[in-house]
Amino acid sequence: MSVRTRLSVALIAAALIGVGGPANAAVVSRGVTVPDFYTPPATLPAADGALIRTEPLPLALSLPGIDGPLPGRATRIMYKSTDSAGNPVAVTGAYLEPAASYRGARPLVVLAPGTMGQGDQCSTSLALQRGLVLGADDGQTTVSIGYEVLAAYRLLAKGIAVVQTDYPGLGTTDRLHTYVNRVDSGHAVLDAARAARALPGTSLTPNSPIGLYGYSQGGGAVASAAELQSTYAPDVKVTATYAGAPPADLAAVTKAIDGSELLGALGWSVNGFAQSEPGLRPLLDRYLSASGKAVLADLSTMCVGDAIFAYAGRRSTAWTTGGKSVTDIINAEPVLQAYIGKQLIGTRKPAGVVRVATGVFDNLVPHGQARTMAASWCRLGGSVVYAPVTLPWTVSPLLNHFGPLLTDQGPAVDWLSQRLAGGTVKSNCGVMPLLP
Repeated sequence: MSVRTRLSVALIAAALIGVGGPANAAVVSRGVTVPDFYTPPATLPAADGALIRTEPLPLALSLPGIDGPLPGRATRIMYKSTDSAGNPVAVTGAYLEPAASYRGARPLVVLAPGTMGQGDQCSTSLALQRGLVLGADDGQTTVSIGYEVLAAYRLLAKGIAVVQTDYPGLGTTDRLHTYVNRVDSGHAVLDAARAARALPGTSLTPNSPIGLYGYSQGGGAVASAAELQSTYAPDVKVTATYAGAPPADLAAVTKAIDGSELLGALGWSVNGFAQSEPGLRPLLDRYLSASGKAVLADLSTMCVGDAIFAYAGRRSTAWTTGGKSVTDIINAEPVLQAYIGKQLIGTRKPAGVVRVATGVFDNLVPHGQARTMAASWCRLGGSVVYAPVTLPWTVSPLLNHFGPLLTDQGPAVDWLSQRLAGGTVKSNCGVMPLLP
């Protein structure tokens, strides 16, 4: 059993029985050595967004240029944030300084990655360096592809600086990644902007406009950040946000992904819930079977490709003592309902203008719940541009979800860059009832 697997089993067990697990241990996750950079120090700075450490980050995909590598130079960063329990947390990520020039104050976009997994080897900042992450150890294998490089490089080509967050626990070895935790991810996005502004030697200025970009898990993270900005980070003036296919209503998403190709995401959610909310531990321990706990421990070290290969098409009923699904358990337990309810996005007016895009046939992160979030923001007085994406329906929920990621990426980057350059746009809240 690998070092990372042993650590993850201990953390999952601690989450379920309430015993503290090991922290700050150097790990090998499914055969991939996690650099020492990702192990947080024992003491963190007081200020949110404060830099903890930095180092040059060589990009796997770059070309030599006259003045430096193309599309730019990268710096690996670790910064301080605050988690949903109000505790300090170290978060890693990467800042990318564009080689392309920009007329006026260079904008900054915080890129929140889509689903990468829960193993520390899955972090997007590590994928920027290695491109393709492969590992094998004790019969366990892993593969992770840095697909968010496509959006990042589109932005860099326009002269827009990019800072990417790994989210709490993804990469950093002291805790599990709290997948789709609304507050953890929203805070991490906003604090990434603060960290980028604090990084010396960049072309950012106090007048640099700030945008947020994310799809799927990232769409939920930036949507949460746009809601939390006014209270958590009023100093981070968000001009515009692109929130693609956001998992705004976890109850609806949980029901949709159970039995799909991405069942693993449900396990990552449960793992994160157990860590973030200690009150759920006895409840989960009561419902989860021994085999279910073993699956969750296995998933805790997996990247998205690993989980699809191992668990696609399976159902959460195989994880529980009574054969109930996770949705059945949520419906039966008010404590779980309350926790899931606290994760709802769409109850606060977002900062700046937000473009919400979702595939009309997306049945993995259901189209309806994302559209409801956009409509709720409209009712709260938000400036919302709702953009339904129509692609042919397929029998694969995964394709129905990821198809719009690719087809809408160019229009999304163009829309965001225009807003950051000072271009105005009108909300289409008034005609939303007429749109799909």
